[in-house]
This record gives sequence, C-alpha cells and structure tokens, in this order.
Amino acid sequence: MAKKHYSIGLWNMKTMFHCSVVMFLVGGLATLIFYRNNNQEAINSNATVILVSMNTSMPTTENKSVDTNTITDTNTNTRVFDHQRRLKIAPPTLTDTCDLFSGRWIHDNKSHYPLYKEEECPYLNADLACLTYGRKDSKYQQWRWQPHGCDFPKFDGKAIVEKLKGKRLLFVGDSVNRNQWDSMMCMLHSSIPGKKKLNMGGLNRTLYSFRSIEYNISIDYYWAPMLVESNGDDPSNHRLDHRTIRINAIEKHARHWVDADILIFNTYLWWRLPIIKFLKSAGSLLGGPNQVYDEVNNVHAYKKVLEVWSKWVHIHIDPSKTKMFFMGLTATHSSAKDWGGKKYGTCYKETEPVMDEGFWESGTNPKMLHILESSLRKLKAKGVNVQLINITQLTQCRKDAHPTVHRKLWVPFTDAQKKNPERASDCTHWCLPGVPDIWNELLLAHIFPVTETGNLYKQR
Repeated sequence: MAKKHYSIGLWNMKTMFHCSVVMFLVGGLATLIFYRNNNQEAINSNATVILVSMNTSMPTTENKSVDTNTITDTNTNTRVFDHQRRLKIAPPTLTDTCDLFSGRWIHDNKSHYPLYKEEECPYLNADLACLTYGRKDSKYQQWRWQPHGCDFPKFDGKAIVEKLKGKRLLFVGDSVNRNQWDSMMCMLHSSIPGKKKLNMGGLNRTLYSFRSIEYNISIDYYWAPMLVESNGDDPSNHRLDHRTIRINAIEKHARHWVDADILIFNTYLWWRLPIIKFLKSAGSLLGGPNQVYDEVNNVHAYKKVLEVWSKWVHIHIDPSKTKMFFMGLTATHSSAKDWGGKKYGTCYKETEPVMDEGFWESGTNPKMLHILESSLRKLKAKGVNVQLINITQLTQCRKDAHPTVHRKLWVPFTDAQKKNPERASDCTHWCLPGVPDIWNELLLAHIFPVTETGNLYKQR
C-alpha cells in the first residue's frame, strides 16, 4: 500500500511539473503578445497622420522628413499640431499662485527703480526720452507696482540674459508694443556682453532687430498694428482718419513670426475708431481709389481679427517650442474729466497717478478686453496656451507717465498746437524708463516662471 501511495504521489508531482511548464509558456506568450500590441499602439500614436481627400493617393512610408509631431493636411499644405498631447501638469509656480496684475502703485524712491537711466540706453527711441526733451520732474520713474498679498521677483538682467541665450524674442503689434520693445532693450543691453547690433530697416521697415552676437540673442519687434494687412502697414506713414483691412490676410505678416522662441502680441489702439472697413476686392490697393468694402462695427471687427489670428496660431505655432503671450489693453489718458480734471484737459502736466485702484478711464473699452480674454480661453481649450499679461488695470492709474510734449518733434508744432499744448500731447505712449519696464518685469516672470523658492531672480 505504501508503494501504491508513493506511485500516486510521484504521478501528481510529475503532473504538477508539466502543468507548471505549460502555464509558464502560456503566460510568457500572453505577456509577449500584450507588450507587442502596446508597443505597436505607442508607435502608431507617434506616427504622422496624413489627411487625404477621396481623390488623393495614399501616402507611402518613403517620406521620412515629415515631423512626426504634426498632422499634415495634404490639401492645404499647412501644419496642425497635436496640441492636446502636449499638455503637461507642471508644479505650481509663483505666477500660478499669485495674481500679479491685481495690486496698487507705491512710490518708492529708495527702491531699485528706475532700472536704467535714460542717457545710458543708446537704443532709446527719442519719442520716449522725456527728460532729454524737457520734462523737469522724474517722480514718474520711481513708482513700484505692488500686487496684493504677494510679490514678483526683483529684476536681474544677468540672469535673464543667461536664460535668453540662443533665443529669439519677438514683439508683434502696434507702437505700444514697440514702446515695450524699447523698454526691454534698455533693461537688458547693459547685461549683455560683447558686440550688439540694432537694425531698424528690415522687411520694408516693418522689422526692428536688436541682436547680441556673442550670446546669439535676438530681441525683435514687428510692426503689424492690426495683425492682418491694413492701410497702416507702413510704420512711417500711417496718420489716417480711417481703418481699412483685409480681414483674412494675415500670412503676409505672420510668416515672419514662426521662428520666434517667444512671441508677444498686442493690438488694440487701432481698433478704437467706431467703424472699420473690410476690403472686399482682393485686387484693391489698401487706401487706393475705388475700393469696395463693408463697414463693420469696431467691436465686432476686433472679435473677427482675433478669430483669424487664433486660427493662424493654432495651425502654425507649436506651443512646445514657442511660448506665446498677449499684452492687455493700455490706457490713453486723453480726457482729464475722467479723474476730476478740467473739461478739456488731458494728461498734460500730470505728475501724480490716480490713487483709486478701481479707476477706469473712458478711452479703454472693457468689451474688447472681454473679447481678448474669451479668445485666449478658446485657444487654451484647444491645447494652445497664450498667456494674457493683463496690464490693463495697472495702466489705468498712470496718467502721470506719458511723454505729452516732451519728445522729439518730427514735425514742428503749429501755432495752434503751441497755444493749446494739451491737445497736442501724447497721452498714448509712455516715458522711459517708466511704466513699460513694469510690464516687462511681469512678462519675464511669466516667460521664466519660478516657484516661490526659486532663485532665477533676486528676491525683493
């Protein structure tokens, strides 16, 4: 009996052994199939997707030069980036946890402002050099922007220059964006070693370029006041009493933007006239005779152009390679009645800010700000993050910071203007050093975000 029981136990052991071998082989085969399928799915998810029409032949695998991160439409020859796949969850930064645009102005003559001196910036536009052209007070340079409940890092030019090595930073828009470009050059030039070049005449005078040879940094500005083609596209000759645009024609300008690493857009001032003309005939000259056009309300026109711009950005800009920003609307202090001044007064001779944090001047249309915010939200929902640098409220109070008559006069004042300098005052642009330096500090805090313990900048 003992032998019988032994033989049965031996058979069971053999059976268990064979079963184990079979199970091992089956399990290994299943695992191999699982990983093979998963790898194939991963390969497929990174593959180029070709959109073809019914009358287009299927593509072959011979085209090895196509960017595998794009979707190519063979009918339009345009790139559509897979934006949603690029969204990543990043740790919170200072700009995520703090609203840098909600705050107040504090006079601080012991702070580090101004960030540079007017006479020390060889690139400063004479239209903005207020002390050089006769302004006597300089208090406007000493105001510090203080966000509520938090702070933004103190500007450190050398740290920023190191981060900008090999990059092209491009401002695109109207003369206020050029104002900001001038500010950025003046803020950084003394921290950039070696040879630097300034070219003001590129692309029929629409491209202004400041370059560092040693660090391969480009800080550029492109004149496109309405983003699309307009009768104001000549940066030297655009004093017009009407606005005419080709609403869907953005490529003429935009093809010069695609290689930038950092893009900063703005457009607003040129949309304030109540009527915008949409040119209907493709062959008509902008500003020429016998034009056929539709007259469109400026608010609707502003919304339409941002739709055109958004579509271009979504198709042509890869947000994993290019950071994008849109500057908010800026105040134009042309009516002193807004702050309790005299009936026909302007910003002329104003030397103090408005201290009411909620002040809103009559030249800034909140509907257009809402349209801009909505446009950027829609882009973000598609996976394209264009950050709003919302300087609108902080510019409202700074009626003291404009050039007025203290600027280079390219055309001498008439006798009538001499008698009424208030009406001849520039209350749109900003003296430098001054308010645009704050815009750039806020912009740089978003371009190079850091955690609250980060050390990219010196803390205040």
